[in-house]
Amino acid sequence: MTHVPGIRVGHVTDTHGATGCTVILCPPNTVGSVDVRGGAPGTRETDLLQPHNHVEEVTAVVLSGGSAFGLSTADGVMRWHDERQIGYKSGTGLIVPIVSGAILFDLLVGEPGVRPTAEMGYQACENATTEPVAEGTVGAGTGARIGAMFGNERASKGGIGTASIELENGLIIAALMAVNAVGDVIDEQGNILAGLRTPSGKGFSGMLNEMTTMMTAETQHNERENTVIGVVATNAKLSKAHVHKVAQMSHDGIARAVNPAHTMFDGDTMFALATGEISASPTLVGAYAANLVAEAIRNGVTAATSLGGVRAIRD
Repeated sequence: MTHVPGIRVGHVTDTHGATGCTVILCPPNTVGSVDVRGGAPGTRETDLLQPHNHVEEVTAVVLSGGSAFGLSTADGVMRWHDERQIGYKSGTGLIVPIVSGAILFDLLVGEPGVRPTAEMGYQACENATTEPVAEGTVGAGTGARIGAMFGNERASKGGIGTASIELENGLIIAALMAVNAVGDVIDEQGNILAGLRTPSGKGFSGMLNEMTTMMTAETQHNERENTVIGVVATNAKLSKAHVHKVAQMSHDGIARAVNPAHTMFDGDTMFALATGEISASPTLVGAYAANLVAEAIRNGVTAATSLGGVRAIRD
């Protein structure tokens, strides 16, 4: 994500509570939009980013664990920017930071009752740099898990993943994903990389197989609160409507890397940002964004480490 000039990323990680947040700080005049496709989203300032609404400029995007409690991290991000008078200049001249965000469900991992706070959001801004982004069990991905239908013992560890590309004309596209999916994460051939494990712990059951079995099972399993949330960014010069199209197209990357995706128990949400340096086709940007989202999702589970009773795929 920091491959895009002007973008800074900061994590706050609480391994004891198995939660955290990740903030993406935008350079001035960054145009943003969003597309929400999961059936159980938790979001902030997403209506404003719809292409038919007034404000185009995004100050920051924050991704957080903690389910709905994690939306409070945006308050800290707001305060950090307010102290520095960074944000949208209203018609009255007042500066209002535009901080959008989304959350994932991690409340069943780590110490009960530990949740992301506004102070975490503030600290994530303090931690933000242009250095390569740490991946795995960090930030919003600290307590992430995949395939948690039968609880932590049979789930796989999720996390933060990133990917980027620079084309010959200087166009840069990047993705940052927090991977906490209901479905299995799959490779390019459709093989399961991470997901619901078999009862023996050797290999994977296949989430679709288990969902099919559940249709006739007497006992239903409800530990399915999950979500894949992320941000794609580019140095392209795009309108708000075109950035919205990029956000829509980027969801294809979730569908390529997660099976099933966009379920009623996911809150799948994709933000898109354009910093406005290079003229480019939104179709080209969106196509690469989808590829990078899939790559970032796979990188997130590959880089993850075990935490809170949820085993990483390497363990």
